[in-house]
Amino acid sequence: MIQLVGVSKLYPHQVLFENIDLSIQTGEKIGLTGRNGHGKSTLLRLICGQETPDSGKVVIPKDYRIGFMEQKISLNHPTLLEECISALPELRRNDIWLAEKTLFGLGFGKDDLARSPLTFSGGFQVRINLAKLLISSPDLLLLDEPTNFLDIISIRWLRKFLEEWKGEFILITHDRGFMDTVINHTVAIHRRNVRKMKGDTSKMYLQIAKDEEIYEKTRMNDEKERKRVEEFITHFRAKARLAGMVQSRIKTLQKLEKRDHLAEIKDLDFAFQHHPISGKWVFEAKNLTFGYGSDNIIREFSFPLEKNEKIAIIGKNGKGKSTLIRILSGELTPRDGEITMHPQATVGYFGQTNRDTLTPHLTVEEEINTVLAIPSRERARSIAGSMLFEGEMSQKKVEVLSGGERARVMLAKIIATPCSLLLLDEPTNHLDMQSADALLEALDQFDGALVMVTHNEMFLRSIPTKLIVFDDNGTGPDGKSFPYIFHGTYDEFLEQLGWSDERVNSMEPVRKISAETVINKKDLRKIRADIIEEKNRTLNPLKKQMDSLEAEIVSHENLIDRNNHALIEAASKSDTEALRTLGASISESKSKLDSLYNDLEAVTVEYETQTEYYREKILPYDSTVSTGE
Repeated sequence: MIQLVGVSKLYPHQVLFENIDLSIQTGEKIGLTGRNGHGKSTLLRLICGQETPDSGKVVIPKDYRIGFMEQKISLNHPTLLEECISALPELRRNDIWLAEKTLFGLGFGKDDLARSPLTFSGGFQVRINLAKLLISSPDLLLLDEPTNFLDIISIRWLRKFLEEWKGEFILITHDRGFMDTVINHTVAIHRRNVRKMKGDTSKMYLQIAKDEEIYEKTRMNDEKERKRVEEFITHFRAKARLAGMVQSRIKTLQKLEKRDHLAEIKDLDFAFQHHPISGKWVFEAKNLTFGYGSDNIIREFSFPLEKNEKIAIIGKNGKGKSTLIRILSGELTPRDGEITMHPQATVGYFGQTNRDTLTPHLTVEEEINTVLAIPSRERARSIAGSMLFEGEMSQKKVEVLSGGERARVMLAKIIATPCSLLLLDEPTNHLDMQSADALLEALDQFDGALVMVTHNEMFLRSIPTKLIVFDDNGTGPDGKSFPYIFHGTYDEFLEQLGWSDERVNSMEPVRKISAETVINKKDLRKIRADIIEEKNRTLNPLKKQMDSLEAEIVSHENLIDRNNHALIEAASKSDTEALRTLGASISESKSKLDSLYNDLEAVTVEYETQTEYYREKILPYDSTVSTGE
């Protein structure tokens, strides 16, 4: 369908791709992954023709239509509906229902259809662009972080749209859960090359890790062999009667492939420091009320937060999620009500606006140093390095940093300060997938309290056990206070209540949990425990076999080393019999090593395959039962 042949793309200080080949076939829904700055967006621009390769070519079939959401927003029609209808293909200009359905799915209401598109906020203008792209019905959709300006309800709608999409698409997103749900192939940009395989991102990165482990083991074995051969040649080059053996070793050395070390690829590697407090509560909010103008978007809202409790704030954009977290941080003052914070509590706050509080003329290292209890250049540089500001990067001034880099500086400042409470407002928006995974792990391991705004359903399913919900058009269950607390997990929320927009648009009634239809937590724990027991029965013997093979390999390598030294000594004494015996022993050990390496590789592959199988098997119960193994 589409072919990239020998494509390279270079910039003055960076090589993105070198001689890559890639094909996109009919019906392929591709997730494009790779670290920030490694060329994902550039690859999309090459495919749609906005950029040209430095070498190679991109082959597009005749009359094949590619849709790419432009970064530049151009709105030229008097109403929102007319703006979107203008994007319909010529033969479908009368399908006004399609434009309306798409706009409603992306969070617009009926009253918005007659509004001028220029009156919407920047985030909603991006949604207009996305709506126009989706209804233009191209053969191939190119989607670069389409969820960044969407709320959770619109993201869920877009996920369903892409699941039902009949053509091809290439999707870039930091939301691994969203990507893995809608794709059938993964393309990874890795080490200036692209790899493509059928399946989700987990399968891709498991394969990359496996291949690189095998590469490194092979490289180390080759180095050991090269060293042995070089030592033999050095010691016996002057021995005339061993000239034949020496020449044979020289030929062997020439055939040995020289493998380079794989360059280290850094990921975010950090942990939030916990500042413990006495007592049970980190704070208590009472009767909070806040609004803009005459409307109160938060009304008489009260809740306490325990010192190790993790809560997510969820809901549509513009309903008050960020406002609430800004009130909790002290950035905004409520019209009424109060927040009583524990006197020992310390707060780490990551907001949508407080990145602007960074000091432009300071370097990354200096900015981090401003929050250290005892300023230390070494400590500041260490923290900067954990956030991928290594070496000279730590000396970059804040004023030249990108939005994503500034977000990492804010996270670094929070890491540098022991916290009792983390307040995080959409912390993943400027992170790549690997960095978002690292953040998820760090939050899961944090011992303090957490209140977080996020639309990422993977985070919602992994972390909170309680939700603050902005839904139902500003009316809580009691008809008075708003938002409201849901005591349960995100999956339980979807099962018991669900989103009001989805209830309205669905033909299915809202399902309620009942004692007759749902397995209770105790039964779920029992199922989970049985799976873990089965996993251990399967994996433990494989692990023992791997350990045994590795020990045997070490034993034979040590024996070869000893025999090589003995061989040198025997040669110096012209002990022909010893030379023959030792040579035979070394040859036998090398043959045995080859067999052991093959066995170890086979067992390792089986172990990793079974590990992934049980990870997927236990995942549904991990999202429901909050208990460790």
